[in-house]
Parts: sequence; structure tokens; C-alpha cells
Amino acid sequence: MYRTHNCGELRQSDVNSEVTLSGWVQKIRDLGAMTFIDLRDRYGITQLFFNKEDNSELHSQTEKLGREFVIQVKGKVTERSSKNPDMPTGDIEITVSELNVLSKSDVPPFTIEDETDGGEEIRMKYRYLDLRRAKVQKGIILRNRMAQEIRQYLIKNDFLEIETPFLIKSTPEGARDFVVPSRMAEGKFYALPQSPQVFKQLLMIGGYDKYFQLTKCFRDEDFRSDRQPEFTQIDCEMSFVERDDILNLFEGLAKHMFKEIKNIDFTEPFVRIAYDDAMEMYGSDRPDLRFDMKISDLTEVVKGNNFKVFDDAEFVGAICAEGLAGYSRKQTDKLIKWVQRPQIGAKGLVFAKYNEDGTFKSSVDKFYSQEDLKKWADATNAKPGDLILLMSGSKRKTLLALGELRLEMGNRLELRDDNKFAPLWIVDFPLFEKDEETGQMHAVHHPFTSPKKDQFHLIETNPENIKAEAYDLVVNGNEIGGGSIRIHDTELQEKMFKILGFTEEEAKAQFGFLMNAFKYGAPPHGGIAFGFDRWVALFNGSESIRDVIAFPKNNAGRDIMIDAPSEIDAEQLKDLSLAIVRE
Repeated sequence: MYRTHNCGELRQSDVNSEVTLSGWVQKIRDLGAMTFIDLRDRYGITQLFFNKEDNSELHSQTEKLGREFVIQVKGKVTERSSKNPDMPTGDIEITVSELNVLSKSDVPPFTIEDETDGGEEIRMKYRYLDLRRAKVQKGIILRNRMAQEIRQYLIKNDFLEIETPFLIKSTPEGARDFVVPSRMAEGKFYALPQSPQVFKQLLMIGGYDKYFQLTKCFRDEDFRSDRQPEFTQIDCEMSFVERDDILNLFEGLAKHMFKEIKNIDFTEPFVRIAYDDAMEMYGSDRPDLRFDMKISDLTEVVKGNNFKVFDDAEFVGAICAEGLAGYSRKQTDKLIKWVQRPQIGAKGLVFAKYNEDGTFKSSVDKFYSQEDLKKWADATNAKPGDLILLMSGSKRKTLLALGELRLEMGNRLELRDDNKFAPLWIVDFPLFEKDEETGQMHAVHHPFTSPKKDQFHLIETNPENIKAEAYDLVVNGNEIGGGSIRIHDTELQEKMFKILGFTEEEAKAQFGFLMNAFKYGAPPHGGIAFGFDRWVALFNGSESIRDVIAFPKNNAGRDIMIDAPSEIDAEQLKDLSLAIVRE
């Protein structure tokens, strides 16, 4: 037996017990006559005590140990003379009577501690070492716990966990597919699924009215902190349901997770906001409701004062930053540069300070009187001491820019508390969006999303104004999940494909199997998919989903630990009937 207890288990009640522990050497403190070693496993740390006077031969063995050696010790649990209240095992130590080295270690390339000296690239290269850090283990263990809670909740609600295939047909779902060449079918390719969308709809047609799986999905897209080329999705589908049936059940799942994982009770229904309202008020379809600071429409309020920037604008919007009227010229200049960054794309920013004495100072005093600026304050609910920030331009772009500015001001005012959660549903998304350059219609979600029932008649005459039976769950500005009621009628699905620019032949080639299945009695159905990695990262307080994935890719989509992607040899290429052409 390598151990009788783990390294986070022993307490003062175990004093005088004879125990065996195994783990990694975290730290060695040689005090001459005495040596202390912190022994670590995934459960915690236990202090080991070696006394030279009692056993000089045993004590000398510690001189050959180094960090990350794997050792086994036997000894007696004793009460520590100098207790450590910051450690769960801080009241005891093991007076060691036997030491065995199970595995030696080279000096690790970075310290295996929460506050490590290793940068992200080096830690990703040696991810197996990074995984030993308690901070990383916390996220991985949380991930496991959340997966189990989700499974239990869904199974209690009569869901079946059913696997769907990874080697599928390439279908357009908004991102590029990862493709896999077939050796047996020369010149043909599988694709890795961007989601199990088609298969879960086929399961509904097959009669499995409540399906779920925690599944890998694959998208060849540009990377950022909340994206990976492969990610995990909690994929769910139900038959004979309407929108509210799905929202109510999965709001129940979210509330269950908040209670079980974060010990937070949400007793009231989650707020539901229509997409159009969210854009108007927050400049985002995933608003952070931990703070207010709504966008105000000042288009009509500011026009007519010969300020061309506002007079010629389609839209002028503003936010009120509470208590920031004391911003200096240097600070407002930096803020102007911030909104002019390519990520925001604004041309500029107008500000008005509502001074404590009731007067105003703005960057456009030449055009606007004190009375005019008071109207701005009234329109934005500003009070003395506040800073009013205005932007103008095309409506959509200006709202998006104000949405980003709102988040930035929320950060500066420390209103985005990581310990506070504000969940909500965004509903009534547009069904289509038009490409401004080509005029081509695209599905906002995917081609199988159903229009709202009372708008079916607009599908051919006025598709741009149709709302979708689609919904997203948003928490603290993060889209945690999204879904829709699906089209289950062949004729409506064909019209959808036509608007999206598919010829009849293309639609048949891509989705003929699904359209054919619709002919054999498709039930009304809908579902939702949660970004599991994002949800875990949110509950873990992590900025990046990489923190809660055991073996993530880096920002360039590479696994630098195993050196992937990598070249394959000529024989493999020959078997696949492929050749690499370098330009």
C-alpha cells in the first residue's frame, strides 16, 4: 500500500496514528538539526518532520531529495508546535520513520506553486507540470463537479445521454470545418462537427424526446480567451415543447448550478430582454447587468446647434459615468484614444462634466449652452459629479461602441464584481442578418431556427423583419448558452434555405437526409447548448477558458506540449491520396 491517507486529510484528531503518505516534494526547509518537507498531492499538503538527533541516517536521506521528487513516507502524526492556520492540515505534521524515493525529478522549468514564475507559453509546453499546481487543479476539479451536477439534473428530468458521431459530413454552420481525409474513399473528406445540431434533430424524429450529451465540438476560427478549436458543449434537445418550456427547464438547471456550486439562491425568475431592447439599452446582445449605466438616445436632444458631427449623424447616444466629473483633461484624452482603437472603431468621443456646483463643462462648449447641457443631463439622469459621454454615427455601430465603452467605465468604476452574478435571457433575436457588401442573407443562429409563429407569413415578403424563436442565457456579459425552437416543416425549411442562397441542388446535397427525415413525421422540437468551458471558467473566476481545460491549445491554436498540428510522413500522405503543394 503506497498510502493510508492523502495529503489533505489528516487533522489533530489523528495525532499518534501511524500513517503512510505518498506524493510530490513541494518544498524543503533544512534547518541543520531538523528538516521540514511539504508533501503534496491533489488533496493538499502535509508537513513532514525529520529530526537528525533521533535518526541521523534517515535525516541524511533528505539531503538527496529535490523539488518534485515522488516519495513515500511512514511515520506518526504529531501535533505541530507552530501551527499554520492557513493550511487545513496546519495543526499536525508527520514525524517520519521511513522514507522511500519512488521517482526522481529534474529541476522543473518553473515553480509548481500558485504564484509561479512560469509564463503561459512555458507552462503550456510543460502542461503536465502546470496541472500539479493547486490553482489549476481547482479549475479541473470544479469542471468535474459541474459535469456531474449537470448530468444528475438532466437525468432526473428524464433526459437520455446519447452520443453522436465525430466523423460527419461538412455542412455550413458559420465557421470553417476541420476536415479529415478518408483513406477508403479517395478524394473525399469527413468533417469534425461544429455542433451535433443535425443529429439531435434526427434523434427527435427518432422519438427520443429528451436528449443530452457533454460533447466535443470543433470550429476552425480565430482564437481569443473564450475560444478554443475544440471545446465542450452541453447539448440538449426536447420534443413537443415551446420556447417557454425550454427556458423554464434550463433556467432551473442554471439555478441548480448556482445553488450547488456557488451557494447562491436565485428565487426570482431570470430577467428576459428582447434583442432589440438589449441593443438599445446596453449596446450588446450579452449585456452585463451587474451595473446599470444604460445608453440614452440623445439624437433629437443634441441636434440643431450647428455641430455638424451630431447634426449629420443617424444616431447620437450617451452613457452617464457616475462620480467621474473630476476626470482630468489627460484622462479624457486617454478615453478618446481608447474608443478610437481598431477594436472599438469610433471616430471620437464628446464629454460633458456635470460639476458639483451645478454648472457644466464640455468638449463642445462652443456649440452648446449651459441650458443645452442641462437637457443632456436630464436625458441621461445625470446628477452633479457625473460625467456624460456621447458618441455618434450609424446607429448599430454607435450602439456597439457605446456598449464597449459602458463595460470599460464599469471596470474603471469597479462595478463588475466577480462575486456577483446577474443572469438573464435574451429573446426575440432577428432570424436573418444581411451582408452589407453582398446583400446576401445569413442566419443569425443557424438555418434550422424557426421564425416566430405569428411571422411565418413574412418569410417570403419581408424576411429582414422576422424575429426568431431563439434565446441566449447570459451571465455577467458572457453568453453561457443559446438555442432555439427548430423548423420541423419541410416546406418552411425549404423556404429558409432559398432565402439563405441555397439552390435546390445545394440544399439537397448538404441537408437532403434531414429534409427526407422531415417527411416521416417530425415532432415540434427545440433545444439549447451551453458552452461548458465558459460556464466553468465563470464559476472559477477565470478570464480564459484555457484555465479550466486539462490540455488546451495556445492563442495560435497549437498544442506546444505535443507539437500539434505537425507534418505527417510521405507514406501517410500517399495512403490518403494527398500531396502538399508549397507556394
